[in-house]
Amino acid sequence: MADKKRRKKGDLPPGVQGPNQPPAQQPPARPSSGQSRESLERASIPILTKLMAVPRWLIVVLMGAFLFLGLIQTGSLAWLGGIFLLIVGGFLGWLLVLSWPVLTPGRRATRLIIVVAVLGLAVLKFLGRF
Repeated sequence: MADKKRRKKGDLPPGVQGPNQPPAQQPPARPSSGQSRESLERASIPILTKLMAVPRWLIVVLMGAFLFLGLIQTGSLAWLGGIFLLIVGGFLGWLLVLSWPVLTPGRRATRLIIVVAVLGLAVLKFLGRF
């Protein structure tokens, strides 16, 4: 107990920064991923704010309906199914790009596989093979 220094009242524990103390060592800054990402994020802000005003269940139901309609269209309406699948794949891809920095590698891979699968089904619909 003699080894430990007694802190005065108001002293912060080691590693805690107060408002008037110089900043501790900052982690190295991540290299910028470019202007395109920043411009996409800036362009997405108005869309995201409008989506936040809509009930969440409505977005889920709408995307589910588009996916369902995209999968059931066959024959002469297969192109319409492809359009619905492109809408779903584009929406999921857009959300993936926006959330990419905060996702773990496993979650990135899973979501990327889903987006590629939906877009692949859209291509097959346009070709009339699905």
